[in-house]
Amino acid sequence: MNKEEIIELIKKTESPLKRQLLLVALISYQLRLKGKEIPVIIGGLALSYYTREVYFTADIDLAYSDGESLGEVLKELSFKKKGKYWVNEGLKAAVEIPVNILGDEEAPTETVELGPDLYCKIIGIEDLIIDRIKTYKDLHSESDGEMAELLIMRYFDEVDWEYIELKAVHPEIDVGEELRELKGKAEA
Repeated sequence: MNKEEIIELIKKTESPLKRQLLLVALISYQLRLKGKEIPVIIGGLALSYYTREVYFTADIDLAYSDGESLGEVLKELSFKKKGKYWVNEGLKAAVEIPVNILGDEEAPTETVELGPDLYCKIIGIEDLIIDRIKTYKDLHSESDGEMAELLIMRYFDEVDWEYIELKAVHPEIDVGEELRELKGKAEA
């Protein structure tokens, strides 16, 4: 598939989640053509993916360390910089790059296959759970607490509990108590 075929596929796709994943796969494809690493989906789109659209987000958050290369690709795909977002009116898409790294080189990611040579990377479920618990704790966001609980319940047997429990008690994160509470609810 070439760029134009992927864009047409995005336009024909009805599912908002699949449209957004295809768009990130296109961005990733264009970066790979330049010999670059691909970004990692974080934030609301990652939550939408793991909850199978129980949660919906209008924008796409990416973690990527080479902002210059990503900006070039977004411009080539007709995105325009508007404040903190890159916006493509034709595709009705907004991309934000809130962080340039995931914070841990060993952070697990998942590869989402969307077609021949068309894929994207998404933050691992463990780091997404930690992110939601931290937002719940720091910002008193009940919805983030509920999403963390939903993710733990849904993926309980797939979570790398050793990884997540170690990360939760890191001094900069400090959500060990909240994680234990949610894990306990899921085990009950």
